[in-house]
Amino acid sequence: MGPRRAAVLILVHVLILAHIIQWKLTGSTVSPVEPSESMYTLEQGLVNAGFIFFAVAILSTLIFGRFFCGWACHVVALQDLCGWMMKKLGVRPKPFRSRLLIIFPLLLALYMFVWPTVKRVAVVPLFRDLEWNQALAIIGAPPAFPGFHNDLITDDFWATFPTIWVAIPFFLICGFATVYFLGAKGFCTYGCPYGGFFAPADKVAPGRIIVDHDKCHQCGHCTAVCTSNVRVHEEIREYGMVVDPGCMKCMDCVSVCPNDALSFGFAKPAVIKGPPKTAPPKRKFDLTWPEEIACAIILIASFFAWRGIYGVVPMLMAAGISGITAFIAWKLWRMARDRDVRIIGAQLKRAGRIKPAGIVFAALAGLALVATAHSLFVRYHWWRGDLIDATVLVARNDAFNPDPDAVSDEMKSRAREALKHYHLASGFQNGGVALAETPSVQMRSAWLHLVAGDRNEAVKTLQDLDDRFGYADTRTLDLASILAFDGREEEAVAYLEDVLKDQPTFTLSRNLLVSARLSRGETEAAITARREAIDPNDRNTLRQAAAYAQLGGLLLQLNQADEAAPALRRASELSPDDASIQNDYAVALFLIGDRDAAVEHMREAARLSPNDALVHVRLGQMLMQLGRQAEAQQAMDDARRIDPSIFEPAPR
Repeated sequence: MGPRRAAVLILVHVLILAHIIQWKLTGSTVSPVEPSESMYTLEQGLVNAGFIFFAVAILSTLIFGRFFCGWACHVVALQDLCGWMMKKLGVRPKPFRSRLLIIFPLLLALYMFVWPTVKRVAVVPLFRDLEWNQALAIIGAPPAFPGFHNDLITDDFWATFPTIWVAIPFFLICGFATVYFLGAKGFCTYGCPYGGFFAPADKVAPGRIIVDHDKCHQCGHCTAVCTSNVRVHEEIREYGMVVDPGCMKCMDCVSVCPNDALSFGFAKPAVIKGPPKTAPPKRKFDLTWPEEIACAIILIASFFAWRGIYGVVPMLMAAGISGITAFIAWKLWRMARDRDVRIIGAQLKRAGRIKPAGIVFAALAGLALVATAHSLFVRYHWWRGDLIDATVLVARNDAFNPDPDAVSDEMKSRAREALKHYHLASGFQNGGVALAETPSVQMRSAWLHLVAGDRNEAVKTLQDLDDRFGYADTRTLDLASILAFDGREEEAVAYLEDVLKDQPTFTLSRNLLVSARLSRGETEAAITARREAIDPNDRNTLRQAAAYAQLGGLLLQLNQADEAAPALRRASELSPDDASIQNDYAVALFLIGDRDAAVEHMREAARLSPNDALVHVRLGQMLMQLGRQAEAQQAMDDARRIDPSIFEPAPR
C-alpha cells in the first residue's frame, strides 16, 4: 500500500499548492483547510473551512476509524518521507514507548478545542462572580463572543501560518528529529492534538482491520511493517481485529499478509471488544513509572518554555520539541545509570565506558537541555510580566495624557513591577537575558513605560521596534499618538506620512493622519490622504471598497456630495452587501438631487441592516420629501418597532 498511499499524499500536497496559487492569482480564496483554524471558530465565531473540515474528519472517523492520519495528513507524509530516507541511509527508527506521555496529545486537543469554550461559558463568569481577579489575570478573560458568522472566504490566506524561516525548522523537528528519536509516527503519538481526538473517536468506530482466522498463521509480518507501533498479530489473535487507536488504517499490514488474512471491514467497536481469547497482548514500555513521571514533567516544562518563544515557535513545533526533549533527558539519565546504552545507529555506552558517539550525544543533549532551561527562564518572566500587566488597568487617554497625575501611583507602581520581568525577558542588547527580542513583550513594555510616566522610553522602545521588525499599524498609531499628545504634532504627521508611503494599507495610521489634517484645518491634505489609500490594482475588493467608502464619507462630511457620490458608487459596486456603504451612497445621491435612486439604495441599506432604526428613519425622511406619505409612515413605524425610544424627546 506504500506507493498508493504516497500517491494520495502527493495529491494532497498538489491540492495545497493549487490552493496557494489560486489565492496568489485572485487575491482571495477559501480559508485554510487546516484543523487548527477551528480554534478561531470556537474563540471568535469564525466559521471557516478548517472547522468544517475537522468536524467532517472526526465524524467520518466515528464510522471508518482513524483513516485521516494515514491517508490525508501532510505531517504524516513528512514523517513517512523522513522515515523512508533514513531507511535508505541504513537508519531504522525505533518507537519510543511510554505509558504517560501518550496522553499529551489529548491534553493539547482539549486545550485547543474545548478549553476556550469552557473558559468563556463557565470559568470566567464564575471567577468574576467570586471576584477572583488574580485568577482572571492568569487565565485571561476573552472578549465577548460575537456569535458564529461566515469566514469561509479570506483575503489574507497566510495570516495564521508561520514564515518560511519557521517552516524549515518545523519540518526538521517534526519530521526528521521526531522520527529519529520517537519512532516512525513519533509526532503523531506524542505531539499531535488532532490525533488526541481521532484516537478516542477510533475506539467507537466500526471500521477496523479484521482477520480471517482460517487464513492467519500468526507469522508476524503485519506487526513488522506497522509504523504505528501496533502489535497487529497479537490483537487479531485475541480480538479478531485491531483495537489499538494508534492504528491509522494505512493498510500496510493488509498488503503484506502472505495469506490475505487481513482486510478492512466493519466489526463491533473497540470500546466493546470484549475480553481477549487467551491473554491481553503484551505491552512493552521503555520507561519505569518514576521515569514516566519525570519525563512528563520535563515535557510539560519544555512545552511551556518553547511555545511562542520570541514570537516565532508555533504550538505544534513546541509539542515536537517537547517530546524530543523528554526523550533525550531520559537517554542521558540512562547513560548515567546503565552500563550499556544505545541509540538508533550508535552505541553510546558499552560495559560502563562512554563511547565517542556517547560524548557527542551528551554534549548536544546537554546543550539542548540548557537551551530549554534558558527558554523556560525567559518564558517564566514573560508570564510573570503578563500577570502583573493584566492588573494595570488604565484608560488609553489617561496613559497618553502627559499630565503626571492622570495615572494613579498604584498603577504606576504595578507598571514598573511588570517592567522588571519584561526587562529580564528582553534581548541582551536591551539588558535582558533573551537571545532575541519578542515583539509583543517590547510592545507591552512601551505601554507600561507610558503608564509609568517614562514617555521618552516608550517612544524609544516603539522606534526600536520599527527599526527591528518594520512598521505595524497599531504600533504606528501608538507612537504617533504619544508624539501628538506631547505637542510634537509636526513630527507625528511626518512620521505617519513616512509610514503610509511604505505601508499604504495601514487603516489605523491613515485614520489618525486624516484626523490630524482635519484638526489643523488642512481639508485638502486630508482628502489627499484618503485618495492615496485607493489602489485600483488591489485584488482585495473589500479593502478597495473600504478605501472608496472612507473617501466618500469624508467628502460627505465636508459637504462635497458631488465628489462623494462617484467614490461611494464605486464602493457600492465593490461591496454591495455593506449596509453602511449603501446608506452613505443614498445620502450622497439625495443631496445631489437623484432622489429616486437615493430611496432605492436606502431601502437596500434597510434590508441589509434590518435592526438599525436610524436607517429606517432616514428612509422615511427621504420618502416624505418625495411626497410618498404612506411609504414614509411605514418606514417610521418600522423604526419605532425596532427602537421605541427613537422618537422620544432628548432630556434637557
